[in-house]
Amino acid sequence: MDPSAYLKAVVEQTSTLADWVHGRDAATPVPTCPKWTLADLVDHVGGTQRMVTMLVSEQMTEPSRAFAGYVPGPADSGQWRDWLSDGAAEARQAFAAVTDDTPVWDPSGGAAGVPFWSRRLLGEACVHRADAAAALGLPYELAPELAVAALDDWLDTMTSRGYWENKPGFADVMRGSGQTLHFHATDAPGEWVARREPDMVVLERTHTEADVVVRGSAVELLLVISRRRPLDAAPTLELQGDRALLDHWIEHMDWVTEG
Repeated sequence: MDPSAYLKAVVEQTSTLADWVHGRDAATPVPTCPKWTLADLVDHVGGTQRMVTMLVSEQMTEPSRAFAGYVPGPADSGQWRDWLSDGAAEARQAFAAVTDDTPVWDPSGGAAGVPFWSRRLLGEACVHRADAAAALGLPYELAPELAVAALDDWLDTMTSRGYWENKPGFADVMRGSGQTLHFHATDAPGEWVARREPDMVVLERTHTEADVVVRGSAVELLLVISRRRPLDAAPTLELQGDRALLDHWIEHMDWVTEG
């Protein structure tokens, strides 16, 4: 997907989320993010989009003012729909005015810039819409190609050098001696192999044998790996190999209130 396709999807996903939360009780708990209410979720989605819009539109190349662009959402949930929709539209406009090689700071440690943020906003919108669905008791559906893109964002960001450097506790528990996990979407092109090395997790987009393999629909893979759905509640996923290795991976992919 190119940045314009990512941002088109961000607008669409955010619009659905905005319709869901409009006028709802701000104190509604979000079970997939146990410390959050619905107001926290709305703040996070809309505030993050506005922060990224500032980074991209001002072409910021260092992070000193990054969080200055974070704006909390309205207290009145009757204003949430417009606030969320406006934030997504502003983000789309900001990305339309730059190119992939426009210098923009990002936290990955790989100087990925504009492509990092376009994919990051899509991952945010898809995963946090699942949080809203859980909070409000609504069904969650996502096109397979979008689920693949969101899962790619999750895995790539969590295994990035920048994330490891900023989360030393996470890095310590995820170190390994070559253990491999293979995630395979069966309804859209998407395969990832994560190899736990002593100094990093190496992520490759390939097909190979692994210590544990998980196959199934892209949306089920996304929900399980992002800890939005327990593995035992996703019976359509096929699991082969070391279940304990997968459980360890999921247990420590704790980005629930940071993603």
